[in-house]
Amino acid sequence: MSILKRGLKGAPVKRLQEALGIGADGDFGPGTEKAVRAFQQANGLAVDGIAGPDTFTAMGLPELVLLRVGSRGSAVKAMQEDLGIDADGRFGPGTKKAVMAFQEANGLVVDGMAGPATLAKMNSFADVITDAVVQKAEATPEEAEFEGEDLPEIKGADPVKGSAEAAPKKSVWGKIKGWFG
Repeated sequence: MSILKRGLKGAPVKRLQEALGIGADGDFGPGTEKAVRAFQQANGLAVDGIAGPDTFTAMGLPELVLLRVGSRGSAVKAMQEDLGIDADGRFGPGTKKAVMAFQEANGLVVDGMAGPATLAKMNSFADVITDAVVQKAEATPEEAEFEGEDLPEIKGADPVKGSAEAAPKKSVWGKIKGWFG
């Protein structure tokens, strides 16, 4: 799933740090984890020190929301409701298939991951994820300094492809490093 936690480095981490008002070096270390925990505690979120879709949304960082197989929570549940499928809040293979059908029907890149471009077309996210947010989800020239890695392979990955899913093209998520560190 597309989360930020200790050990990760890159453009999304730097954006998170800037929103938290702490030193923004793009390296998710103990100070960033402490700041995330404090934000979560102050905003009635699950306090785990890991920034995911619910934390990003509460922080006003909807451009960092990227739902994919393995994601869980209220954002996944809202998306599933929009897709008209069983809304259990867990993004599994059935949800991925529904997302792909939605993307195809709406002229979007069909990758089975729901980032800002996909979510902007859904009723539940229309007020939060605007065209401006979709543009903010793209990596800026300043973020080019960060090297990127593909998102890690997870259970339920397409056995035909057999490899990790890549971050959406031009996405800030393409500028992250350290998934296995």
